[in-house]
Parts: sequence; C-alpha cells; structure tokens
Amino acid sequence: MRAHDCQQIIVANVCYIHTHTSTCVLVMPRARLMHGLVALLLWFCGSRALMSGCPVRCTCEQDGVYMRVDCSDRGLISLPESLSAYTTYLDLSMNNISHLPSNAFTTLHFLEELRLAGNDLMDIPNGAFDGLVELKTLMLQNNQLQEVPREAFKSLQNLHSLRLDANHISTVPQGCFDGLSSLRHLWLDDNALTEVPVNALRTLSSLQAMTFALNNITHIPDRAFANLSNLVVLHLNNNRVLSLGKQSFDGLRSLETLDLNYNSLEEFPIAIRTLRTLKELGFHNNNIKSIPEQAFIGNPSLLTIFFYDNPIQFVGQSAFQHLPELRTLSLNGAADITQFPDLTGTHSLERLAITGARITSLPSAVCEQLPDLQMLDLSYNRIQSLPSLQGCKKIQKIDLHHNQIHELRADTFRGLPLLKSIGLAWNKLCTVDPLSFSELPALTKLDLTSNHLSSLPVVEINALTHLKLAGNANLQELISVERFPRLRVMEMPSAFHCCAFLDCEKNAAGWEKDKNSSGSEMGRKGGVVFNPGDHEFEDLFPDLEDDTSSHHSIQCSPAPGPFQPCRYLFESWLVRCGVWIIAVVSLFGNVMVMVSVFLSPTFLSPVKLLVGLLALVNGMTGLCSGVMALVDLLTFGSFATYGANWERSASCKLTGFVSVFASETGIFLLTMAAVERSFSVHNGKAALDCGASKALVKLAVPLCFVLGLAITSVPLLHIAEYGISSLCLPVPSGEHAGLGLTVVQVLLNSFCYLVMTVTYTCLYCSLDKGEHDKLWDCSMIRHVAWLLFANCVLYFPVAFLSFSALLKISAVGPDVVKSVLLVVVPLPACLNPLLYALFNPHFKEDLGLLLRRTQVKLGRTQHLSLASLQSDDAEKQSCDSTQALVSFTSLNKRAACLAQASKPPHLTMHCVCTS
Repeated sequence: MRAHDCQQIIVANVCYIHTHTSTCVLVMPRARLMHGLVALLLWFCGSRALMSGCPVRCTCEQDGVYMRVDCSDRGLISLPESLSAYTTYLDLSMNNISHLPSNAFTTLHFLEELRLAGNDLMDIPNGAFDGLVELKTLMLQNNQLQEVPREAFKSLQNLHSLRLDANHISTVPQGCFDGLSSLRHLWLDDNALTEVPVNALRTLSSLQAMTFALNNITHIPDRAFANLSNLVVLHLNNNRVLSLGKQSFDGLRSLETLDLNYNSLEEFPIAIRTLRTLKELGFHNNNIKSIPEQAFIGNPSLLTIFFYDNPIQFVGQSAFQHLPELRTLSLNGAADITQFPDLTGTHSLERLAITGARITSLPSAVCEQLPDLQMLDLSYNRIQSLPSLQGCKKIQKIDLHHNQIHELRADTFRGLPLLKSIGLAWNKLCTVDPLSFSELPALTKLDLTSNHLSSLPVVEINALTHLKLAGNANLQELISVERFPRLRVMEMPSAFHCCAFLDCEKNAAGWEKDKNSSGSEMGRKGGVVFNPGDHEFEDLFPDLEDDTSSHHSIQCSPAPGPFQPCRYLFESWLVRCGVWIIAVVSLFGNVMVMVSVFLSPTFLSPVKLLVGLLALVNGMTGLCSGVMALVDLLTFGSFATYGANWERSASCKLTGFVSVFASETGIFLLTMAAVERSFSVHNGKAALDCGASKALVKLAVPLCFVLGLAITSVPLLHIAEYGISSLCLPVPSGEHAGLGLTVVQVLLNSFCYLVMTVTYTCLYCSLDKGEHDKLWDCSMIRHVAWLLFANCVLYFPVAFLSFSALLKISAVGPDVVKSVLLVVVPLPACLNPLLYALFNPHFKEDLGLLLRRTQVKLGRTQHLSLASLQSDDAEKQSCDSTQALVSFTSLNKRAACLAQASKPPHLTMHCVCTS
C-alpha cells in the first residue's frame, strides 16, 4: 500500500471537515478501540510518508509524526510535489513562484505555517488556500500583489497572523477579510495605500495588532476602527497623515500602543482623548506646533510619550498634569518652550527629557512633584541656575549639558544616594563649591567639559571612575590622585594633567609585580601557592575583587607623549646637548657673520646682502633653540607642573611664530641667493654690468620676508594654532584646512630646493669647459653652492617625515620626529655661519678691515680727547698714519684687481661685483 493511499483511508474513515466549525468528528463505533487503531495507523503511515514524502531540493525535519519542510531560496518556479499530508510547516520563501493554482494545498490539513514571502506572486486565485483548516500563519510579504485577494482567505477560519507587507497593494476590497474570524495580527505596511480600508476592517473583531506604516495615507476618518474593540497595537507611522477626525479612534477600547511618528500632522491629535487604555503614544517628527492645555486628560493610563522633533511653539502648563501612570516623557526640539511644565499629579514619572528648548530655570518644587524621577535630561536649554535636588532620592542620571549654568552650590546635589552620572558639559561654570559632590556615594561619571573652571576644589569622591574636564583652558592646577582613588577614564584639559595618574599606575603596577613576586616566593617556601581561582581563596579574601580592580589600566586623554612630556622637555641627553650646541653656535656665528657683512667698510654686493640677511633669520632660529633649551633647564624633572602654562604663554606662541618665520624666510633667501648667482654670471657675460643683479635683489628681498610672514601668519586664521604642543610649533586645528596648510608648506619648500638645484645645475652646464675652475674661484659662488648642498641634505629627513605624515605612513615614532624638529630642522642655522666663516675669505678680510677701522677710530678718539695737549708735530704724525692706512688699503684693492686680470672679462667683472 502506498503512503498516500494510507493517508487518504485514515482521513476518510476517521474524520470529516466540518464546513463551519473545522472540527474533526469520529463516526466509527467503539471510539476507544478506534482511537488506538488510528494512532497505530498514523504512526505506520506517517513513518512511510516521512521516508518518501520529502520533495526534491527541499530539506525536511521530522517532528514526531509530523514534518517541517524548508524549500526557501531554492530557485523554485512552482510548488513542490509529493508533500506529506502531515506537513505542519512549509517555507517556500525567496523563490520565483509567480502563480498559485486553485486547491494547491488541499491535502495539507495539518499545515500551521505557510511562508510564501519573496516570490513573484501578482495575484492569488480563489480556492488557493482551501483545505488549510489548521493554518495559523500566512506570510505573503515581498511579492508583487497590487490588491488584497477578494476570496482567497475566506476558508482560513483559524488564521492568526497574515502578512501582506512590502507589496504594491493600493486597494483593499470590502469583504476580502470575511471569514478571518480568528485573525489577530495584520501587516499592511510598506504598500501603496492612500486611505484606511474602513469597510474591509469591520469584520476583524478579533484583531489585536495592525500596522499601516510606510504607506501614503493622508487622512484618518472618524470611526475608522470602530469595530476593532480588541485592537491593542496600531501603527500609522511613516505616512503622510495631515489630519485626524475628532472621533478617529472611537471604538478602540483596548488600544495600548499608538504610533503616529513621521507624519505631517499640523495639529495635536485630540482624538486620542477617547483612548482610556492607551499606554504608549508616539507622534514625534511631525509638524505639530502646540500642545493644548490638558492635552492628555482622557489618557490616565499613559506610560510613555514621545513627541520630539516637532516645531512646538506652545505647551500648556497643564498639558502633562494628572498622568499618574506616566513613566517616560520626551520633548525634544521644542524651541519655544520657556517655562518648565507643571507636572502636578504625574508623580510616577521616571524619565524626563526636555531638550532644545529655552527653559531658563527649574521650579524649586520639581522633586516634590517627581519623587520617582530616575533620569533627567534638560540639555540644550538656557538654564542659568539650579535649585536643590535633594528630594529626588531615586535619581540616577542628570544631563544638563549645553546650558548657561555658572555656579554649583553645596546643596545642589546633596543627599542623592543613587546618583551615578552628572553631565554639565558646555556650560559657563566658573565656581564649584568644594562640597558639591561630597555626599554622592554612587557617583561614577562626572562631565565638566568646556566650562570656565580655573580650579576643581572638590573633596574626595571615592566611587568616581569617569571624569571629563577637557576644554577648561583656565584649569592649570594638576588634579590630585588621592581625591579620586578609583578613577579609570579621564579627559583632561591637557596631557600634563594625566601625568600624575599614569605615574600612579606605573607605581601601582610595580608594587603589584613586587607583591606577586613576594607572594610566589612565600608560597614556594611554605609549600602553598594561592590561586585566585580557588574558591577557598575567594572565601578567605572576599574583598579581593574590589582591591584588584583598583589596579586596572587607566585611560587618560590627551595622553602624554614626546610633544607633551611629563618630566623633561628634552627626554634625551643627546638631544639636550645638541640643542644647546646649536643655540650657542648659531647665535655667536650668525652675529659674527652679520657684523662682518653689515659693518664692513667694503662694498656691500647683492649676494653679501643676501648672506647677511640669511644670517639674521638663522640667528632667530638659534634664539628659538636657546629659548627651548632654557625652558628645559628651568623645568628639569617637573615639566608637567609648568607645561600647561608654558604652552598657553605668549612666549611659547612667539617662539613658535619666530621659528617658523625664520625657517621659511631662510629658504626663500637661500633660493634668491642661488638665482642671483646664476643671473649675475649670465648677466656679466652679456653686459659686464652688475646693476641688474642689484635691482633684482632689491625687489626680491622684501618679497622673501613678506612670503615668510604670510606663511607664518596663516595658522593665526584658526587653521592651526601655535602653542598646542610643548615645542610651540603650529598644529592643525581643522582636519581639511590643517592638512592643506601642511601640504602647501611642504610642496613650497620642496619647490624652492628644486629651483636652487636646477639653477646651479644649469649654471654649471652652461659654462664652457675651461671656465669651470675659474668660475669656482669666485668665493661667493662657492659659498652659495656649499649652502645649497648642506641645506638640501638636511631637508631630506624633514621632507620624508612630512610626506610620511601626509600619507599616514608610520615610518618612525614620535620620538624620532621630535628629535628631527629639535636638532635637524635648526641645524642649518648652525652650519650656515660656520661655512661662511671657515671657507669664505671675505669673512676674514671683512673682519680684518673692520678691526683696523676700529683701531683707527679708537686712535682718533684718543687724539681728540687729548687735543689740548698735542702739538702740530703730533697732529702731522696722525695724518701720516691715516694716509698710510688708506694707501695700504688701496694697494690691497689694486692687488686684487691685478689678480683678476688673468680671468675672462665677464668673470673679472663678476668677481669685482661680489667682492
């Protein structure tokens, strides 16, 4: 006998389907005997059906004598064959089924759940679900239905859940739900409905939950749900509802949740006053402008109200009165509310949020009205002062950020044993009473970000684990570790405030390590090693967890590092010695170069002018290095104590400004010197005239200084800021603007060095073969070449680090970057004067002439001071001496000119112009 025939015989001889009650009635005599035989036959035939009744490409799971069939996502285009009559679960979702034949499931009398979601069904014929007398759940979402089938559901008297969401349904015919007397859940969301199908819903008296969300409904008429007396949940959110009838919700005697969020309501829905059992109400993100007096007088059972993000301009003082069951009230974005609402009779409120309004003060009796309040959020208001909140004994969180509070009194938060979090960020706090947080044993989080605090004179807060003080620029006093023994997460105004806590953590870690070593040694000696995982050990030391938790890692930001160190500004003696050497040599060497150039009696050529100005800006760099070395010396071993004051000082900002200005201007002057040398050589070959070179330098020198000043001043336009780090160099304050500034500086400097290199290469290549050696005999050309070589070599590591930072490549650590900034960047200011003094003969000649002229002036001064005692012979002797000196100088110049006579005419003229 086949399994299918066996099933048919059992069904035919045991029961029949009653057309009205859908019950199975026994017709054979001797009922008890038949029951046993039926069970035996069911087991026998069911086992054979399970062995041979699983469709191809499907997965079957046995559940006693019944079967669960999963055919989802198998690419089916039609219903599978050979389905067992004892199938209770059939999943055909995510296939390509586009048509259901009539009587498709007539043999599946035990089917309780049918899933047809995610197919291509455009229509369902009459009788498609005939025979599914036990069906409880039918899923038809994500298909192509354009209207609810008119007759297909009438035989599903036991259906509890019907999903028709995510289709294209625009029409719900009257009578399409007739026969669904047991339907409890109906999904019609995410369709194309433009109105509520009032007539079709009248027969669904057992309905408990219904959703019309994500449709195009614009109006809810009166008595739209009059017959749905058992409806508990109604979702009308994400539609285009503009208006509601005054009696739209009449008849909803059991409704507890109403969702009208994300619509276009312009008036408060007064129709809700008939919903006596309503517990949760949401109508946020609408266009409601006012909430009238006694708005919720007909809703005494309300637990939660959400109506934020409405352009509310008016809220009646009695709007939220006498709501004894209300637990949550959220009113966000009501910009025109200026007074705190009267909450008389709403004594069960636990969560209150009124944000984005213009409330300026709180009533002194707020805690008397709200004794059960647990969370208070009044952020983004204009509150200037706070009353005493001692009566709110159950409150756990207070959020008052972005207000205008300027003072905390001792009694503001006194006596709140459960308070865990206080948010006072972005206020104007400048005065905090030392006892403001003293009687808060549960306080773990305190946020005082971006206020005007200059000190934090609070007493010890034992339970505090999170503290935020960032943005208090005037808070220079270091926080005492002893006052916050459990502090683990901190946001401080500067990295120096974290030093004490990190040092404490290191000491605690070292102590813990020593303790563990000692304990292990004692265990070995005594023959017993305590294992923290042993239950006996935990019983002996019940407080072990609390003790060890105090040594968990500490998170403090901004974290100290090379640019904001805790103990030493220069953390390496090599760097310290290097900076001192650079500062001393740079200052002394550049002063000597400037003296030899600007005070020399010889002719000041254009290139010597550029060399002298380069020595001036290099001297500025040396002065900045000296300032940094002096700061390191004065704060040696305790830089964290003075670091914040140093960064905010005008001296730091001026040091950074001068350092950047000197560096940029020096590069421009060196570029100009290379261009001038090339121009003067080519100009000398053509015209034997150095006047054009002078004119070029006169125009270029002011331009170099103006460009250097412009680039240095750009960070002052809030693109970056001097004094952010202890090195006083500008740090970008905006991501895009700061990155752009860095890119411009790096590319501009690289371009300058490229111009210098190309210029001198072209100069060398343009000369005849016999002119190379003669050209390099000119000392200033050699000197500029040395300067170009030395500065280019020293710029390579700076450029590499700059491009690595721009490309976000972690090539080296911050310690190396700091060393480069302190030693390599100012090193040209030290080498440039040494190159001039050691390899350029003009330095010695100019100093010699300057010394002789000084001696002459001193001698003349002595003669003038003793003029009354001198004779005519002495005066004649003085004149002879002076003439001799002049003659000697003239002879030197004549000898120099004779020496140049052997050179080509254009080189002779060039060297004379640069002497």
